[in-house]
Amino acid sequence: MSKMVLLIEDEPNIIEAINFLLKRDGWDVKTHANGHDALDAIHRNKPDLIVLDVMLPGKSGYEILRDLRTEEDNKALPVLMLTARGQDKDRDLATQLGATRFMTKPFSNAELLSVVRAMMDP
Repeated sequence: MSKMVLLIEDEPNIIEAINFLLKRDGWDVKTHANGHDALDAIHRNKPDLIVLDVMLPGKSGYEILRDLRTEEDNKALPVLMLTARGQDKDRDLATQLGATRFMTKPFSNAELLSVVRAMMDP
C-alpha cells in the first residue's frame, strides 16, 4: 500500500506539478486548497506526510502547523513547508512551530522527491 501525502496548496500550477510528480513516484496524493478548513482535511485524510504552503487563503500554513502540533496524535506527523518567502526568519518560524523540513519555491522535481522520500525514511 502506498503512503499518502496531503498537499495543502492554493496555486493550481503547483498543485498539478506536485500531484503529478508524487503520483508518478508511487504516492497516494490528496489535495486541499485553502487554510480555513485545512485541519479538517488533515483529520479526514489521515496522511502519512503533509506538504504545506505558507501563504494560503483563510489561514496561513504557519497557523495550521501551530494548531496541528498542539494535537497529541499529530505532534510527529512529517510536515514539509513550502514557501516563496525563503528568508531566514521564515525558515526559523517554521522550525520553531515544528516543521520537519522547509523548502523554498521554485524547487526542482528531484529536490522535492528527495526531501519527501527522506522524510518518510528518516
